[in-house]
Amino acid sequence: MTTFRGFATLNVFAEDHDAAKRWYAELFGVEPYFERPGYAEFRIGDRQAEFGIVDSRYAPHDTGTPAGAFMYWHVDDLDGTLQRLLALGAAPLQPVTERGPGFVTAAVTDPFGNIVAIMHNRHYLEMA
Repeated sequence: MTTFRGFATLNVFAEDHDAAKRWYAELFGVEPYFERPGYAEFRIGDRQAEFGIVDSRYAPHDTGTPAGAFMYWHVDDLDGTLQRLLALGAAPLQPVTERGPGFVTAAVTDPFGNIVAIMHNRHYLEMA
């Protein structure tokens, strides 16, 4: 039997790998903890989730824009985080949307064509 234990690493792709690495370091407020040519990885948040940036030339598929699934990052201040993303050059994709009591989402496209989705969800906080 296969047991899914939780997400291990989320990878996004960028044609300008160095620019993407700098952009996410600015967004997250930390430098990558692991780097190889064409790959940089950050550890972020309460559970030290791994976030990797891969040079698009290594992508196993066409990385047209916007690319990727909506993987929501929990944030304490959704409006403030959304404004910071936009100030750093992200483009609006999904407006602030109330999904239910204490559950709000929004999404942008980073300057490299990847979706960055954010949420504030009281259920996440209860689990944390």
